[in-house]
Amino acid sequence: MDYWVGVTNPNWFEFLSTHAIDSEVNFWQPSPTPPTRKLQEGMPFLFKLKSPYNDIAGGGYFVSFSTMPIWLAWEIFDKANGFASLDKMLQAFATSLGELDANQEIGCTTLAAPFYLPKDRWLNVNSRWPQSIQRGKGFDLATVEGRGLWDGITEMSGLSEAIPSSFGYAVQGLPLDAGTRSAWVRQRIGQRGFRVLVTSAYRGRCAITGENTLDVLEAAHIRPFSERQDHDVRNGLLLRADFHRLYDRGLVSITPDLLVRVSPRIRERYVNGKAYYRLDGKPLKILPEDPNSRPDLSRLEWHFEHRFQTA
Repeated sequence: MDYWVGVTNPNWFEFLSTHAIDSEVNFWQPSPTPPTRKLQEGMPFLFKLKSPYNDIAGGGYFVSFSTMPIWLAWEIFDKANGFASLDKMLQAFATSLGELDANQEIGCTTLAAPFYLPKDRWLNVNSRWPQSIQRGKGFDLATVEGRGLWDGITEMSGLSEAIPSSFGYAVQGLPLDAGTRSAWVRQRIGQRGFRVLVTSAYRGRCAITGENTLDVLEAAHIRPFSERQDHDVRNGLLLRADFHRLYDRGLVSITPDLLVRVSPRIRERYVNGKAYYRLDGKPLKILPEDPNSRPDLSRLEWHFEHRFQTA
């Protein structure tokens, strides 16, 4: 599969385009199952509007899929969910799910570098889009259908020119031939995408304590974002809020061999800290299952050597 066309509500598209939201957006769905398991990071994800339009009107680039409660989706994406408020979002979900609360789990597809085409550049696909396709469809450039639709999109929309350089995303030009999946570049994600990726990688549990209360978990940078401008998941740890603060201040660190270290400064300053010292020298409780999402050892070493307060 070379690209995906997802079916979406025109109201969602109109809200995002009207508010010119150009960071990550949440292509949400009531179902906690992914649109497809064939999506790869950086792959184009186009927006096909539901009736009465039946047009492809914009798109973005796939970052990740995860499930989360509605309240967390709102906390992370805010208006990039396509709603003016959490209450409006809950009302929209209640229409399809019935009575619910903010703890309802939903599917969240994070898309980077979203773009919205003016109406006169939309591509109508009504004649070649079966009504039975309700969620979306993947296309291969090697097929007549996939190539024909892609050529129509690029001709009508000028898709390769649709993304202003001011977005700051490293977007590569569109592939000219089939079999170029490796051409999709890894998107530079923002804070929203970073939090989603880190929360998902650590399976919603604190790396140090194993705590799984999402309300108190935060995505921490190993090396400060202000220094490296780096939202890479390998530069992240999911930490309980108190450990996040202690980590940022150098009162807690993690060694390159993945052991927790607690600074003696806590005891010196507060004559306390027993709850923290019990974890000193212990291995991390939680690590990402995917090796590519695990903390970068060189960054852990940097924090331990340059930020940790050893005395």
